[in-house]
Amino acid sequence: MAATNGAGNTTSPSPAKTPAELDFRSGAKLEDLNKLIQEFSRQDQREYDDYKALEIHTAKDFIFSMLGMVQKLDQKLPMANEYLLLSGGVREGVVDMDLEELGLYVRRTDYDMDFTLLVPALKLHDRNQPVTLDMRHSALCHSWLSLRLFDEATINKWKDCCTVVDHANGGANYFFSPTRVAEWFHQAFTLVLGEVLKKPQRGMPKVERVEKNQTVISVVLAVGSSRVLYDIVPVVSFKGWPAVAQNWLMENHFWDGKITEEEVISGFYLVPAASHSGKKENEWRLSFARSEVQLKKCISTNLMQAYLACKAMITKLLFKSRAVSPYHLRTLMLWACDRLPTMYLAREGCSAGFLLGLLDDLQHCLVNRLCPNYFIPQCNMFEQLSDETALLYARRLATVRSDPGEHLRTAIEQVRATNRLAEGAARRGNGPGTPSPYSDGGCGEGRPQEDHLAKKLQQLVTENPGKSISVFINPDDVTRPHFRIDDKFF
Repeated sequence: MAATNGAGNTTSPSPAKTPAELDFRSGAKLEDLNKLIQEFSRQDQREYDDYKALEIHTAKDFIFSMLGMVQKLDQKLPMANEYLLLSGGVREGVVDMDLEELGLYVRRTDYDMDFTLLVPALKLHDRNQPVTLDMRHSALCHSWLSLRLFDEATINKWKDCCTVVDHANGGANYFFSPTRVAEWFHQAFTLVLGEVLKKPQRGMPKVERVEKNQTVISVVLAVGSSRVLYDIVPVVSFKGWPAVAQNWLMENHFWDGKITEEEVISGFYLVPAASHSGKKENEWRLSFARSEVQLKKCISTNLMQAYLACKAMITKLLFKSRAVSPYHLRTLMLWACDRLPTMYLAREGCSAGFLLGLLDDLQHCLVNRLCPNYFIPQCNMFEQLSDETALLYARRLATVRSDPGEHLRTAIEQVRATNRLAEGAARRGNGPGTPSPYSDGGCGEGRPQEDHLAKKLQQLVTENPGKSISVFINPDDVTRPHFRIDDKFF
């Protein structure tokens, strides 16, 4: 019934307000969680000015120069090599490696930005059929690598980095050893670095830290106000697709129709990581990092924001334990993309639901000790967890799930504090009178060329946030690298 006001006019009833959508488990308003996720994304967004872009460029050039010198040292590395540069260190889950074997590095305390660089020690790029690996001695997703696949010259070159097994038909079978390759690589890198440091050049980064963490070389470079961490991983690079993952290609996937199958299966790697029951000196782990770079292009912005916020929320509770890594959370995101309709994942205002769903998925995997590898589903990445450990992590995750808003606010405060420290360091390091890595301390000649380079680098970085970069480099001319970001060349 319509109401009347004092003047006798009829007034329409006020429309009923739409009740706020709530999270059943925590009682949090989804709208409030969405706002917190947006705020986290805004605070976590990396924006580089000209000086920062130059510092990143300087650190990258230094690392590639070292690798060119390693290749010249004993000609072991391929002459024409292709590195895969990934945004984020190994500890950030950009590749599937065992974090409990790596040293502890803390962002802002030890470094400001981090990258992973996959460096092929061997390449097998001349096959167009599925690649069959020797998995008779290995757990799923792992393999030994016999050098019988390679020519005699390659075998002779790498004999000292192999374990030898007598072949049934007589003779010796040389198996490429990930631990011995990593040891050689560390020794070679340290040797050439020592030679360079004997004759330092103007503008060269300061080497703050060089450590071998199992099969990963971690290098921290100080350039201007920035400290850049490079996790350098020697790998074996293949073109094509492993036979063990052929069934995955037969299934429907979220990327169908968005990118071609040829882009997804262009190649894979063996990374130096063994299974928990395997022989560390012989066993390599399959890595689909090249494919994951392509798949990332098909993930909606809202889901990616939810994933990054979720990772920040649970880092201290779970990932410091090292048995559960950000790569597991990333795997669950890919499974969610296959399971849920594309239109739903592309909807605006659903980031809160995505974040809560990732927490639920991870907790479900922990309770059941089951986290299937995305590319080889029969491989359970939680198989090594004991029931007690899995239950402990599930209980820790339950505390996050019961109050996601509070943990989101904590993550936001942490990134704000990091940003304040970074801004203070930038003001101190890039203030008036502080030369850039390429300047000679003056402010006259050379500035136009420097400004042009800075603008180009800034555009490259800001237009491709979070993307991974392939770098083609000629060891005989390390001054001319060629970048490929997805399908663009620079």
